[in-house]
Amino acid sequence: MNAKDINIKNRRASFDYAITDTFTAGIVLTGTEIKSIRQGKASLVDTFCFVNNGEVWVKNMYIAEYFYGTYNNHAERRDRKLLLNKKEIAKLEKNGKETGFTIVPMRLFINERGLAKLVIGIGRGKKEYDKRQSIKEREDKRSMARLFEK
Repeated sequence: MNAKDINIKNRRASFDYAITDTFTAGIVLTGTEIKSIRQGKASLVDTFCFVNNGEVWVKNMYIAEYFYGTYNNHAERRDRKLLLNKKEIAKLEKNGKETGFTIVPMRLFINERGLAKLVIGIGRGKKEYDKRQSIKEREDKRSMARLFEK
C-alpha cells in the first residue's frame, strides 16, 4: 500500500454530528507510530479532541503497534498533540466550551510531503430525527445513482 493512499475516515462523525467547521492539523508522532499509519493500521473509532492549556489533543486514537518495533514501540491509545496555529486553537477552544458542541476527528491522511494530517471538525450532536434524515438522504443518493447507471 502506497503511503499517499492512506485515507482513514471516521464514518460515525458525519452520522452522529452536524459538522459546522473543519481544520487540518498536524500530529506529533513517534517513529513507530508514523510507520504503522503508513501501513494503514490506525482507527478513529471513539476518538475525540480537547483543548488543554492552549494545546489541542486527540484522545483514544488507535494506532497499532509497529510489527518490527522493539522496546521502542509506542502505546496504542495514548493522547497525541495536534499542531494548529493560535487563531485556530482559539476558535476551537471557544466553540468547544459551548454546550452541545464537540471537536471530532474526521479523517487521517498522509499528505504529499509524507506527513500525517488529521482533519478535525466542530460538530453539534444530531438528534434521532436528524439521523433518520441522514439515512433517508443517503438512500435517495443510492437510488439516484442506480437509476443513472442503467
